Amino acid sequence: QSIGCDDYLGSDKVIDKCGICGGDNTACKVVSGVFKHTLTNLGYHKIVEIPEGATKINITEMSKSNNYLALRSRSGRSIINGNWAIDRPGRYEGGGTLFTYKRPNEISSTAGESFLADGPTNEVLDVYMIHQQPNPGIHYEYIIPGDNVISPQLLAHRRPGEPLNGQLGMPESTNHEDEDLHRETDTLTGQSAGTFPVIQTGRFPSHQPENQVPAVQPPRQNREHNWKQIGKTECTTTCGKGSQYPVFHCVNRITHEEVSESYCDSSTKPIPEEEACNLFPCPAFWDIGEWSECSKTCGLGMQHRQILCRQMYANRTLTVQQYRCHHLEKPETTSTCQLKICSEWQIRTEWTSCSVPCGVGQRTRDVKCVSNLGDIVDDEECNMKLRPNDIENCDMGPCAKSWFLTEWSDRCSAECGDGVRTRSVVCMTNHVSSLPLEGCGNNRPSETTPCNNGPCAGKVEWFAGGWTQCSTECGSGTQQREVICVRKTEGNFDVLNPYECSYLEKPPSQQSCYLKPCGSKWFHTEWSTCSKSCEGGFRVREVRCLSDDMTASTQCDPQLKPEEKEPCNTQDCTPEIDENCKDKYYNCNVVVQARLCVYTYYKTACCASCTRVANRQSGFLGHR
Repeated sequence: QSIGCDDYLGSDKVIDKCGICGGDNTACKVVSGVFKHTLTNLGYHKIVEIPEGATKINITEMSKSNNYLALRSRSGRSIINGNWAIDRPGRYEGGGTLFTYKRPNEISSTAGESFLADGPTNEVLDVYMIHQQPNPGIHYEYIIPGDNVISPQLLAHRRPGEPLNGQLGMPESTNHEDEDLHRETDTLTGQSAGTFPVIQTGRFPSHQPENQVPAVQPPRQNREHNWKQIGKTECTTTCGKGSQYPVFHCVNRITHEEVSESYCDSSTKPIPEEEACNLFPCPAFWDIGEWSECSKTCGLGMQHRQILCRQMYANRTLTVQQYRCHHLEKPETTSTCQLKICSEWQIRTEWTSCSVPCGVGQRTRDVKCVSNLGDIVDDEECNMKLRPNDIENCDMGPCAKSWFLTEWSDRCSAECGDGVRTRSVVCMTNHVSSLPLEGCGNNRPSETTPCNNGPCAGKVEWFAGGWTQCSTECGSGTQQREVICVRKTEGNFDVLNPYECSYLEKPPSQQSCYLKPCGSKWFHTEWSTCSKSCEGGFRVREVRCLSDDMTASTQCDPQLKPEEKEPCNTQDCTPEIDENCKDKYYNCNVVVQARLCVYTYYKTACCASCTRVANRQSGFLGHR
């Protein structure tokens, strides 16, 4: 059995919202409302008054903003965020209870500040808002005992929503009875919601019930009553140059007792003129910026915010030197943050086979980023510096070697007569090929081939003609020229036999030449053997792009790449006729039907029939 709040076994009594064991919630009153007024001046603005004896106090900003809540006692002692000093969130004693001050600072949080206290309070407390940006709304709620329900006297003195700058406004209440009391208070105090409160030094609210409406006197306008300044409005700011206005009331000239304004001549009422007040500068304060986004999307990161020392004067907030805020503890500019736990890398498959049968290739495996819930997520969720390799090189050993050749050069080394054309030849490892190739061996293909552009015209003396163009368009080649023995006659030259000029040094008729680097060129192997001897086969060769230093390159023109595969032996297959292959018996068709051709005796005795069947079967299998 359970124990009730009265400490009796089996009792079902519980503590009600008023804190009474077994109570019915009628011994107390819940006071709640929302302060939504639009404020224009920066600084402290009064929101609500918490009476003595209040419990379950909850003052909460309805959404996150750059404003701050503040709390002080009626005696003027600051409890939280007083004197332009912003306190850290924590627990603070005041009014006989312990207040918990919360100020969420997470990036993702949209909650505002709050004051929470269990109470009861032993004195009247005032709640303020340090206004810096539009008011998002302040929700307030507390509980007072039943014998201390808000009275007209208390409300007339309290004026919830009354800021220091003189703007008077009543917070919205969720209790209709509370709203009626607000309206009654405005009527009894003789001030509308738009007037300035009056500072009356030395005067205190009367304990006479104010809910008794005085009898209306007939208006009398004579010299027995006149206008008198009885005070001034509160200064619009607590510091940094504000403004205030004199307040005039109609009074009895003899007793100086305040009476209805109808007793005075309204045309003679002085016009209030603005007066400067609280000219001393406001204390400097730390202006705290918003936290930046966390530097990491997961795991431990850092976030930053800007902290400025600022001071307000004449309704303007200025940035000043930081030494002016040395009397205040400077808030932290950096903080650690963690949005969530990081994901991790997982290897999902083993390494694949190497991409090449010989030489150096690559192999791969599947690597995924997996969250702490087991889901596959984007790679950015994991630490890229710790990512396992998903591709690596693999060496399958040396490959076969083959001769690689370029095409013959287009130009002959001689413009006339005998010359040569050239090509490049290199023995290289065959990277990936199914060709029936072995080592390069000693049968190196020729690098030159003869060419002849026709006979040369006759020349003069030991006479050297012009050099021919280089035998190659790029790389090393040769140039030739005609050197003949001539004899100069009058107006002509006669060609002589070379021995006629043998006593002279013969000029060279050939020299090496080099126009420019060839760059990358296509090389290819010899064609392989045709895959079929008849009825269309194919042959293949390997083609590579090589640079001047005979290393693999990607700079060759793809449109000039030689073919790697071509058809061959397209002629029809013709069986050879053997004159000695004849059938010795007339019924060899029976041997074929009985499938006896596999035996040597029948294959010889019925040679022609068995050969025809074998050719048909091979042709059928070839077409398949």
